[in-house]
Amino acid sequence: MPIPAIGSIGAVDATTSATGAVSATPGTGGAAFGDALTSAVDNLQQLQGTSDTLAIKAVTGNLDDIHDATIAATRAQVTMELVAGVRNKAVDAFNEIMRMQA
Repeated sequence: MPIPAIGSIGAVDATTSATGAVSATPGTGGAAFGDALTSAVDNLQQLQGTSDTLAIKAVTGNLDDIHDATIAATRAQVTMELVAGVRNKAVDAFNEIMRMQA
């Protein structure tokens, strides 16, 4: 079963095809990256909401299988680490560009 958070990451690289070759259609530059990042954050919020809901069900005893809550929490954690890593790299790149001499 594919992890939805990881599967949506493929949308970040919109300029390459499945074979890895650069596609003939021009990219939209920063807008495509911004849209992909927004989508990743929205997906993270959905995963965290699901994790919270299942955690509440586990605490109240309304959850049939604790594995569902554990998997949801792990998915949310891994996605959070990924989004934070991408954000950190983007901030580093921005800071590097700002340090460049004109």
